[in-house]
Amino acid sequence: MARRAKQAALTHLDAKGAARMVDVSAKAPTMREAVAEGAIVMSPATLDLIVSGTAAKGDVLATARIAGIMAAKRTAELIPLCHPLALSKVTLDITPDAALPGCRVRATVKVTGPTGVEMEALTAVSVACLTIYDMIKAVERAARIEGIRLVEKKGGKSGHYRASPR
Repeated sequence: MARRAKQAALTHLDAKGAARMVDVSAKAPTMREAVAEGAIVMSPATLDLIVSGTAAKGDVLATARIAGIMAAKRTAELIPLCHPLALSKVTLDITPDAALPGCRVRATVKVTGPTGVEMEALTAVSVACLTIYDMIKAVERAARIEGIRLVEKKGGKSGHYRASPR
């Protein structure tokens, strides 16, 4: 019988399979950074409303940027087993892209602490995309959010991760 490679354990489950928050109290604080991305796809006409600044609800990109930053800071309130973290940096870049057509969203989050910030970066992108959707839904309910993923992670015991290019 062939031996299977050891599978990584799910860290948020105890030995009996019950959900738990991971104990990071013995881990040394280190600099950690995560980058996530996603996109919201829409019609060219809706993208023109965003770029021209004539959307009925106001400045779509500025509102989405602030929403994403706020969401990163509140990730532990949204994702039950995430640790509350004192983030040192959250940036959100939202780029209109006529080739989609739509907006590309990229978040970078940094912390010096005992646990990573992947969930904060992913939450920032998700909420920024949802905010864009909320602000354009009156003119386009068919807009869709796509491709939210972790692009890169630095720091911590597991080291550096970089996703394969698409």
